Amino acid sequence: MSTAAPHLIVFANEKGGTGKSTTCVHTAVALAAQGVSCAVIDLDYRQRTVARYLENRAETARRREIDLPSPTWSVYDGGTVEGLNAQIAQAAAQAQVVIIDTPGRDDPMARYAAAAANTLVTPMNDSFVDFDLIGQVDAENFKVKRLSFYSELMWETRKTRAKADGVAIDWVVLRNRLHHMEARNQRRVGEALTELSRRVGFRVIPGLSERVIFRELFPSGLTLLDRGQLGELGVSHIAARQELREMIAGFALPMLAKRPAEQTAA
Repeated sequence: MSTAAPHLIVFANEKGGTGKSTTCVHTAVALAAQGVSCAVIDLDYRQRTVARYLENRAETARRREIDLPSPTWSVYDGGTVEGLNAQIAQAAAQAQVVIIDTPGRDDPMARYAAAAANTLVTPMNDSFVDFDLIGQVDAENFKVKRLSFYSELMWETRKTRAKADGVAIDWVVLRNRLHHMEARNQRRVGEALTELSRRVGFRVIPGLSERVIFRELFPSGLTLLDRGQLGELGVSHIAARQELREMIAGFALPMLAKRPAEQTAA
């Protein structure tokens, strides 16, 4: 049983289709594969994408009679802070890390979870359509004109949390689908993110490219870390696995900081 407070990782983005749930599942499995006890709470009780992915994973393990490293998981379908806190506490009793996946919409429980996070991860597709969630740019020179409502909310949330209990929320903006963007647009988005990160204080790290394999793996619940279960992998799949390793390292999670490099995202 865990005696220390768990590290709370929250995946949050009010836009859908950013790869949030895929990233959440792969992060949880990567931690479990390294022996980190991990629990996942799915706040999107309508879609239940993360929960269904992990249910598929459990069914594959049963059907193939194999051991697949996995987190525990649950779905929270209540609407109160007290209920969510109780579910987090229940998950934390057996876990070093609790990961929360939030809905791709404005949601009061998602806001509360973000405010409680140690690591807040906001995945976004590498385009100005998704950039608009956190900031607005000038149409002529692509310089940041103003913060979005979401950035202002996170800025105030982090200040309030730091004053309340001295915890600095590590806000990480994850650039997904980098390799499939036109080069000039990719550069402009990167420059705007760098400018905004200096003003708001988030970190920017590369995430996962748009690859068919991530969609293909959902029915089986397998991930790119499940060696020996995926058959022969092509070059693009091997590259995607390396992206995943680099993403996990980029989160700079404290429980992984002292592990040998070869054990990280094994």
